[in-house]
Amino acid sequence: MHHAIGLIEVNSIASGIEAGDAMLKTAEVALLVAKTICPGKYIVMVGGDVAAVRQSVAAGTALAERVLVDHFVIPNVHPSILPSISGVTPVDRMRAVGVVETFSVAACIESADAAVKAASVVPVRTHLAFGIGGKCYYVLTGDVADVNAAVDAGAGLAADKGLLVHRTVIPRPHHQLVEALF
Repeated sequence: MHHAIGLIEVNSIASGIEAGDAMLKTAEVALLVAKTICPGKYIVMVGGDVAAVRQSVAAGTALAERVLVDHFVIPNVHPSILPSISGVTPVDRMRAVGVVETFSVAACIESADAAVKAASVVPVRTHLAFGIGGKCYYVLTGDVADVNAAVDAGAGLAADKGLLVHRTVIPRPHHQLVEALF
């Protein structure tokens, strides 16, 4: 498991590939994701120790400065974040549901990390900008009070960056909605 993750999100595929190469050559980090996302943007996510990830992201943001959409470094990423990006996290029972929607992948992942660190919730899934116009969202579950606290924390972070689209908490989701989320 990586102690830290970092990501750059750019609105040029060629610049993203170039920045990704620089990120990997600058510091000893592992490439976690490098791919196109909608609409014609590119993300590069790396993992490793905190100092290396900071150095890598700094190199990527400097090189791609004019096309940079967003970026982050999360020093101690919550262990549930990467699995929620990879797919749906299995849960025994869906309780209250919280959803936070952002304008960038970086804001979404950073927001989700803040949310799960703020309260006792489980991130069910994180949807990364594929087929939804470059937006991103994540779904959490837990007790109503915890979901409210988590959504407040996560949405607050995205709002501070000016990248929050919407947030919601559904205390008792209908079972068909729950099935659709999986």
